[in-house]
Amino acid sequence: MNFSDSFDSGSSKGGDKDLQDFLMVEKQKAQFNAQIHEFNEFCWDKCVEKPGNKLDSKTETCLSNCVDRFIDVSLLITNRFAQLLQKSGGGI
Repeated sequence: MNFSDSFDSGSSKGGDKDLQDFLMVEKQKAQFNAQIHEFNEFCWDKCVEKPGNKLDSKTETCLSNCVDRFIDVSLLITNRFAQLLQKSGGGI
């Protein structure tokens, strides 16, 4: 008996789709969390000279601008790769 035998064979195609959808959502969550971690690390190193009890306005503005530019660049790169894939006829 293998792993797939333990599932109801009548609903395996629906189950496969549900599993794929679940895995896609979990992958997106993991990518989002990794992106947040990367923002934090990069922008913290760039903007925060000395940690204190509060962020001054200069540091807060720097962090905000840093994250905005980081997102802009990430979207630009993602869109460029999507265009290249589309031109090459490849799919995801």
